[in-house]
Amino acid sequence: MLISNPDPLTISDRINNAFEPVVNFLENVFFWDPVAAVGLDIGARVPIVVLWLLFGGLFFTFRMKFINLRAFRHSFAVIRGKYDKPGSSGEVSHFQALTTALSATVGLGNITGVAIAIAVGGPGATFWMIVAGFFGMSLKFTECTLGMKYRHIDENGKVSGGPMYYLNMALKRKNLGALGKILAVFSAIMMVLASFGGSNMLQSNQSFAQFTTIFPGMQSHGFWFGLLLSVLIGVVVIGGIRSIARVTSKLVPFMSFLYIGAALVIIFMNFTSIDDVFVLIVRSAFDPVAIKGGIIGVIITGFQRGAFSNEAGVGSAAVAHAAARTDEPVKEGIVAMLEPFIDTILICTMTSLVIIFTGFHESTATLEGTELTSAAFESVFPWFPYLLVLAILCFAFSTMISWSYYGLNGFKFLFGNYIYRISGKRNITAYIYYSIFLFFTVVGASSTLDNVIAFSDMMVLTLAFPNITGLLILAPEVAADMKDYLRRYKSGKVEKYN
Repeated sequence: MLISNPDPLTISDRINNAFEPVVNFLENVFFWDPVAAVGLDIGARVPIVVLWLLFGGLFFTFRMKFINLRAFRHSFAVIRGKYDKPGSSGEVSHFQALTTALSATVGLGNITGVAIAIAVGGPGATFWMIVAGFFGMSLKFTECTLGMKYRHIDENGKVSGGPMYYLNMALKRKNLGALGKILAVFSAIMMVLASFGGSNMLQSNQSFAQFTTIFPGMQSHGFWFGLLLSVLIGVVVIGGIRSIARVTSKLVPFMSFLYIGAALVIIFMNFTSIDDVFVLIVRSAFDPVAIKGGIIGVIITGFQRGAFSNEAGVGSAAVAHAAARTDEPVKEGIVAMLEPFIDTILICTMTSLVIIFTGFHESTATLEGTELTSAAFESVFPWFPYLLVLAILCFAFSTMISWSYYGLNGFKFLFGNYIYRISGKRNITAYIYYSIFLFFTVVGASSTLDNVIAFSDMMVLTLAFPNITGLLILAPEVAADMKDYLRRYKSGKVEKYN
C-alpha cells in the first residue's frame, strides 16, 4: 500500500532548505560577535561587519580631514555642472550618476529599516543613524574617487567601474597585484550575487507584498506581477547606464518628493513639539537603560540601520559614479558624499520624526517594519497606505534597475572577456546577465524564500570586507589627490565652465 506524503515539500521549501546551511555559515562568519566571543554579555549583538563599517567611517572621516564638511557646499556647484569641462569622458552627468546611486540606496531601508531601528533601539537610534550617515559621507567620497580614477572605458566609450576595478588596478600599481586580484574577484562575485538576491528578489518580493495589502485579490498572482515588473525593468536596463540614468534622474526626485512631502507636512503640523522630540532622541541615544544592551545596544542598532541603508563602505555606488563625465576623480567623490546625507541624514530622519511625532514609537510591540511606518503616516493621512504602495513600488523599481547595472559590471569583470572570445560580440555578456537577472525578478515576486533573501542580503554586506581593506591601503593616494584638488580649488585654478 502506497502512503502519500501529506506535506510534500514545495519548490520554495527545497530552496530554503538548500540555502539554510549556507546562510548559517555566513552569519557565523560575517555576523560573528567578537564581544560575545570573549565572554562579555552586553545584552545586544555586536556583528563584526558593523564594527568594520564603523571603523571605516571613523577612519576615513579623520584621514580625509572631514572632507564631508569642508567640501559640502562645493558639492552642489559640481552637481549643477559649474565645473564640467567640455569633452570630458563618461556617459552620464554628475546629477544622473548621483540619482542612479541614490536610487539603489533610497528604498525599503528608509521605510522598513528605520521602523526596525526604532522598535529595537528606541528613539535614540535616530541619533546614531544620523552619525552613521555623517561618517558614511567620507567613505563614499573615498570609494567613488577611486571608482572614477580607475574606471575602464572601452573602444565604444562604454564605462566599467567599481571596487573590482580599482582594487585590481590600484593595488597592482603598488606591487600588491595578487592581493588586488583576490579582493577584486571576491567583490565581483558578491556584487553579482547581491544584485540577483537582496537587490532584486527582495525588492520584487516586498513590493508585491505591499501591493497585495491594497489589492488582496492579487495574492495568488505573484508570477504575473513579477513578469510585468521584469518587462518594465528590461525596457530600461537594455539601454545601458544612459537609459538607467534618464529614468532615475526623474524617478528619484519624484518618489522622494512624494515621501518627504508627506513627512514634512506631519513635521510642520507638530512643529511646536520639535524641541521635545529632539531632546527625547538625544536623551535616549545616551540612556544606559534605553533598551537591552544599554548605550552600546542603541549605538549598534542605529549605526547598523544607517550604514546598511546608505551602503557606504561596500563600494556599490562607485560603479554608478565611474560613468560620470568629469576630468577630475575628486569631483565625483565630492558629489558622491551627498548620498549618505540625503539617504540617511534627511530621508531616514524624516521617517523617524514622523513615527515619534505621531507617538507610534510606543507601539513597537504590536507593529513592526513597514506596518509601523504606514500606521504612523495613516494616523494623519488616512489615504497614505495608497501613497506608500506607490512609493515602495518606485523605490523597489529604481533599486532594481540600478543594482542590475552594478551586477552587470561585476559579471563583465568575471566573464566578459571569456564570453567575448567565444562569441565575438561584447553585448552578449549583457544579454546573458540581464536574462538571469530578470528571471530572479519573477522568482522573487512569486516565492517566499526567506533563506535565499537572507543569503543575498549578506552578499551586499560582505562587500565591505574586501572594499574597506583596499581603501585602507589606498587611503594615502586618495588623500594626496584630495589635497591637490582642494589646493587648486581654493587658489582659483579649478576652472568654472558654466
